Amino acid sequence: MSVPSTHQWFKSSYSGGTGTECVECARTRGGALIRDSKNKSGSSLTVRRQAWRAFTTALQDGRMSQL
Repeated sequence: MSVPSTHQWFKSSYSGGTGTECVECARTRGGALIRDSKNKSGSSLTVRRQAWRAFTTALQDGRMSQL
């Protein structure tokens, strides 16, 4: 049995429109967590604050659009 998460998860606005390519994120004191929205009880990726900030800034600046 999995333990319910105490984090407030939100769906990424950059996910695909078909519903098959969606990730969820949660902010933490030290950065952020990322998980597959279709597998909420699965593992999550922990990202440190500085890396999360650099990633989201690059998205906002359009530097990730080439990927």
